[in-house]
Amino acid sequence: MIRIILAEDQAMVRGALVTLLGLEGDIEVVGEAASGPEAVAVARKTEPDVALLDVEMPGGDGITAAEEIRRVLPGCRVVILTTFGRPGYLRRAMEAGAAAFLVKDSPARELAAAVRRVRAGERVIDPGLAAAALSAGPNPLSGRERDVLAAAADGSTIADIAARLHLSEGTVRNYLSSAIGKTRTRNRVEAVRHAQAQGWL
Repeated sequence: MIRIILAEDQAMVRGALVTLLGLEGDIEVVGEAASGPEAVAVARKTEPDVALLDVEMPGGDGITAAEEIRRVLPGCRVVILTTFGRPGYLRRAMEAGAAAFLVKDSPARELAAAVRRVRAGERVIDPGLAAAALSAGPNPLSGRERDVLAAAADGSTIADIAARLHLSEGTVRNYLSSAIGKTRTRNRVEAVRHAQAQGWL
């Protein structure tokens, strides 16, 4: 049996996926989670062969959870599921050690096949997303620029961002200015939206 955990914040979607995968004779769902941190905790407890993680969840995204799961359970293979085919998500997922990246509207049989393939050591990537990621190019933002933009996403002031990230206000302004330039936008609100749309944050 291939032992898997499933992390998805929408209970109805999670339940449907658990039911569908439970119909497969060689796949057993051994744990469920509704957030990134919960997924890591469930993975530690159950030690699954494969972790299916939604890319967008509260309290930490699936990519961050993937990194942590791969760190504590190197033998666990990670499949990232997404509703949004953002090129930056694919690159970040691969950097985090994910073995597969699939869109949620794929047929259930494709998801089950992907689980089997990653368990066998293969890498599975939605072809449309792969093409989009190649054409979009790499993420131009540095790690610190991403941190500052992400902190600005909720409308925080420069002072709030500086305090949260332990930076000076001048440094925050510099990172925001640089991010605005790299995203070719007019202000930080547009820069945040553009970076989110590309999956860079």
